[in-house]
Amino acid sequence: MASIRRTLSPSPHHHSPHRLQPSSSSKFRHQNQNQLLPPPSSFPFVLLYRPPIYRFLLFFLLGFMFGLFPFAHLHFDLDLDHRSIPFGPPSLLPRQRVDFHSVSPGLQTQHISRASRNRIKQAIMDSGSAVKVGKLVIAVTPTYNRATQGYYLNRLAHTLRLVEPPLLWIVVEGGEAVTPETALLLSKSGVMYRHLVCPKYNSTNFKDRGVHQRNTALEHIETHRLDGIIYFADDDNVYSLELFDRIRQIRKFGTWPVAMLAQGKNKAILEGPVCDGDRVIGWHTNEKSKRLRRFHVDMSGFAFNSTLLWDPKRRYHVAWNAIRQLDTVPEGFQETTFIEQLVEDESEMEAVPPGCNKILNWHLHLESKNLPYPKGWELLENLNVNG
Repeated sequence: MASIRRTLSPSPHHHSPHRLQPSSSSKFRHQNQNQLLPPPSSFPFVLLYRPPIYRFLLFFLLGFMFGLFPFAHLHFDLDLDHRSIPFGPPSLLPRQRVDFHSVSPGLQTQHISRASRNRIKQAIMDSGSAVKVGKLVIAVTPTYNRATQGYYLNRLAHTLRLVEPPLLWIVVEGGEAVTPETALLLSKSGVMYRHLVCPKYNSTNFKDRGVHQRNTALEHIETHRLDGIIYFADDDNVYSLELFDRIRQIRKFGTWPVAMLAQGKNKAILEGPVCDGDRVIGWHTNEKSKRLRRFHVDMSGFAFNSTLLWDPKRRYHVAWNAIRQLDTVPEGFQETTFIEQLVEDESEMEAVPPGCNKILNWHLHLESKNLPYPKGWELLENLNVNG
């Protein structure tokens, strides 16, 4: 049998001058691999040919950075809850803001709700600038237990709720302690308020009843140096919203005519200043018994700057005494004797509005002295069916 012998190629040696040449197929594969591989200096592409963990980290970081890009233009302010907004424009900042946490005995205070703070913060973010707040209006309301007390306070609360802030409602009750009915009404009113009591209240003398209550409010304003426009808003009057906008513009002392019912309740009369533009030049009254008064104005027909109470430089005279209403003068003269402590004459008064050609509030004498006071303003017994 013929034997087949395969000739083995000699093994290459490093000293051999000739080397083996690669075959055509292996040479073709090597060229294709050289075309697919990137140059070693391209770092991102090198990661593509590394283990999968490197590619995962690369795309994770890219996605994280692109995800945060839309929020790069937002400005976060984490300290808004601790900021306080002054009651006044930047040019007229008050000397002291209303301190809602400094309360005296017998005083209840309603704090600004979280929803109100959120609305203020939203307004700041929407406008991009500080909110310009007008002058603080301080409405002083004396009240006492009677059948129509709940009706009057609810009506006044609904009016004050519609007034543009800032507004502080000081309600003064007669007696040693606040009544739960009034306290509950004020807590649900939606108005920033302070609830005071007047220990000097005398329920048997109608003339002195409101005098001591208003003096209690004036003492509170002077003690805490509240900076704003004081207005005596009795609960049995009717007020327009324009009145409070006009009051906010008063610099020192402003006055206006008031419409009221006559004693017989059969006709309406006017009482107040006669104006020429912004100047007060005289007075009009229909009550002959009060013609001896220096200033013919109703208690709800004027307002004044609270700095006249606690800033001696703003007062006209008696700078060493407190400005208070007097209980030693005849009924109907409390207004004029009080105004005489604030201003010297009509030249220091401002007409509200200019020309005094609008009726902004009404004084209605509709009080009945024969109605019983329902405890809790509720009927304890059902009504009898008679029809």
